[in-house]
Amino acid sequence: MEKERRDNHNLLALNMVASAHSRLANLQRHFQTSDNVGKDGLNGGNVKISPEVAEALSRGDAVVALESTIISHGMPYPQNLETAKELEAIVRNNGAVPATIAILDGIPCIGLTTKELERLANLGTKAQKTARRDIAYLVASRGNGATTVSATMFFASMVGIPVFVTGGIGGVHRHGEQTMDISSDLTELGKTPVAVISAGIKSILDIPRTLEYLETQGVTVAAYKTDQFPAFFTETSGCKMPT
Repeated sequence: MEKERRDNHNLLALNMVASAHSRLANLQRHFQTSDNVGKDGLNGGNVKISPEVAEALSRGDAVVALESTIISHGMPYPQNLETAKELEAIVRNNGAVPATIAILDGIPCIGLTTKELERLANLGTKAQKTARRDIAYLVASRGNGATTVSATMFFASMVGIPVFVTGGIGGVHRHGEQTMDISSDLTELGKTPVAVISAGIKSILDIPRTLEYLETQGVTVAAYKTDQFPAFFTETSGCKMPT
């Protein structure tokens, strides 16, 4: 009887391990990258890189990643589409190739066409706001997602885009020491090798604690032509830059 119980227990454990391996293998197939990107920009790992971005990366040209939450959740249509096009134009006018990132029909897209930008703008808040934790679900369910800072960084790093430009990043929320409400943007900054150019932390957040958390994560924080840390829509936050 005892032997039968142990055998059943071992069989259950083996089945659980096999199931976990199967799920991991499925996710790896989605997120594997390949140097052999076809003419349509779709590589073997089911990550769609636009031909323009793929060509720029292969030549070593400057490519700048852009998030897409600003398109879906930042403002209403058609202002969101106009803003998205304007942001891409600014990048182009400064000699780089823009790579707006989003998930469409479960496929992570690195660089959106005008038609894809229009689709995302029309979807608006129907597109899920997508942080790093949401990627696997959206891919598996073939959903539509607009990437936040953490998810955009993840995909940019995956394909070798070293620079990402955004507005305000997330941070430690007020009373975060009690609620533990801390944006995944901060942990992503600590582990993903992408330089993030931003207007600082959103001003409604706890900026001093956010800077402390970034220090804990080992994130270098620097400012351009100022010793003040910016607060999204204002140049100063009352916090001195640590470097």
